[in-house]
Amino acid sequence: MEYRIEHDTMGEVKVPADKYWGAQTQRSKMNFKIGPEASMPHEIIEAFAYLKKGAALTNAELGVLAQEKAEMIAKVCDEILKGKLNDNFPLVIWQTGSGTQSNMNMNEVIANRGHVIHGGKLTDSKKFLHPNDDVNKSQSFKRHIPHSHAHCGL
Repeated sequence: MEYRIEHDTMGEVKVPADKYWGAQTQRSKMNFKIGPEASMPHEIIEAFAYLKKGAALTNAELGVLAQEKAEMIAKVCDEILKGKLNDNFPLVIWQTGSGTQSNMNMNEVIANRGHVIHGGKLTDSKKFLHPNDDVNKSQSFKRHIPHSHAHCGL
């Protein structure tokens, strides 16, 4: 099997060259070897795709995400909803309670597939879409709450 090298805050990790997921998904695959691979129900994957598409279109409407990026995210989400990327969701249903791994798997697949559609390569160091900054925009409350309101527990 051929691999590409992906990077995250923990360093480098080998990811299958033909898959759209990134470092965090690969780390989850390595760390949560409980139950059958790719056992996350497709209904959950579809729900994430609807969420990501809706958030991207709303963020564009609010002027906090470029329209071109929002349209690319929506396009990839439509591919996911049509089942075209099913083999890019390898995670097991057993993971931490927050769902971070599945959320990041979705973010990475959308960002990397969108980058490729946009004309890039999976091995590019800089990509058209960023999994957190673009695809996950406005979906992680603690990242967007001003410091003065952090004590509220939101």
